[in-house]
Amino acid sequence: MIEVVAPGPYATVQDLGRPGFAHLGVPCSGAADAPALRLANRLVGNAEWLAGIELTFGGARLRFADAAWVAVTGAPLEVRAAGASGVRPGMGAPFWVPAGAELRFGLPAEGLRTYVAVRGGIAVEPVLGSRSTDSLSGLGPPPLRAGTVLPVGVPDGTITVDQAPLPGPRPPVLRVVPGPRDDWFEAGALKVLCDRPYEVSQDSNRVGVRLLGAELARARQGELPSEGMVTGAIQVPPSGQPIVFLADHPPTGGYPVIAVVLSADLPVAAQLRPGDRVRFALAQRFSG
Repeated sequence: MIEVVAPGPYATVQDLGRPGFAHLGVPCSGAADAPALRLANRLVGNAEWLAGIELTFGGARLRFADAAWVAVTGAPLEVRAAGASGVRPGMGAPFWVPAGAELRFGLPAEGLRTYVAVRGGIAVEPVLGSRSTDSLSGLGPPPLRAGTVLPVGVPDGTITVDQAPLPGPRPPVLRVVPGPRDDWFEAGALKVLCDRPYEVSQDSNRVGVRLLGAELARARQGELPSEGMVTGAIQVPPSGQPIVFLADHPPTGGYPVIAVVLSADLPVAAQLRPGDRVRFALAQRFSG
């Protein structure tokens, strides 16, 4: 068992989500930075799809009732082990946490979301096949709070990696493909989107990254019938300020989508924090 002594600003249990239920109105959810969670799981010998803990801007304290192997990835921060002399926790490598020790997480130097994997995985009760907290629909376990006790599963695998190179900082650039509703905007709107950086708003969350910057003006007014949305869709409400949908985005939406972020760049979007500046760039087109 792991006791949450302090969750930090916002912490949840996340795995790789619950895909396949959009037709029922259920978001996919899952880790916002899925590659970081996958890596953390591999480091402790877990299957990549097992659940871990997603910390938003660090600041958490976790007490381990039982000894465990742990790995930390994602937004880099300091990790200290209170009550465990000789333990040297760090990013990107498995480390042993003895029974009774407490892990204390600092604030990330850059990025927003840090992932904690425990050998055996976080074994809360699954909902629709996933242990992910969905901040939009409320499915899955509630956000972590002081006093929450998390069960740990039975390990099934071996630790084969001593250390993994963590991805270095990536330029805050999101590559996009146009559409499907770029024709709802004035000519040149895509150029406006890509010409200058946008600032990440304080109102951003796991549903989407809300941006402040150049307005994307519409050529067509009126309402758009609600239609399916994908992670990475850049939806533009009447304010003209774009929103990049993240893991907890709704399955449908009624505002036009001017472009979609490439899947490979979604981890960059997931690590944007309020005040960051981000640029968009049209993805290169390749011919076979």
